[in-house]
Amino acid sequence: MTDEPRFDRLRSVAGDVSRETFERLLAFEQSFRRWSQRINLAAPSTLDNLWERHVLDSAQLAPLAPTARRWLDLGSGGGFPGAVMAILVEDRGGKVALVESNRKKASFLQTSLGGLGVTAEIHASRIEDARISFEPEIVTARALAPLSQLIGLAMPWLSGGASALFHKGRDYRAEIKESSQLWSFDLVEHRSVIEPESVILEIARPQPIVGRTD
Repeated sequence: MTDEPRFDRLRSVAGDVSRETFERLLAFEQSFRRWSQRINLAAPSTLDNLWERHVLDSAQLAPLAPTARRWLDLGSGGGFPGAVMAILVEDRGGKVALVESNRKKASFLQTSLGGLGVTAEIHASRIEDARISFEPEIVTARALAPLSQLIGLAMPWLSGGASALFHKGRDYRAEIKESSQLWSFDLVEHRSVIEPESVILEIARPQPIVGRTD
């Protein structure tokens, strides 16, 4: 795929994106491919379609919270969606924190985003131990844990007023049902523009159901 169709496709998914931001995303993609030769950043079967499967799948979060400037990504792995959102919100002076307990992956994130001049906090720690320097507006996670566990992991920030945007696959209805036995929460389902059977679950104001959180 040449650059112009890629740029047009990005803008159709993420909204108004500058050429500079697009170039940074391309550079991040190349850095990801280089590091993937040494450490496992993503399933090898997805690398042939990295731009669509990972970069654009992450970028589709941008229109769901167009004014949010403070983002927190849990279990960032190879940077999807956290690194992509860090690049996208750089233009608006945004702050993004990425939490990744694997130190090799955290080193990749620090080196790649730092080399692009992208301001981001990289926390090489367990989620429970992370000390974020700001109050996020949006908490994200992708391919990290079942929804019921994600809500629990994100509660320190969701209880402070943040909303969550969680990528979920075709079994998301079962996860919602299970989570509803443990938590009450506001829910909006956003159909993925990349994977037709997948969704982005927007969750706000979760509360534990008394006696059912163990």
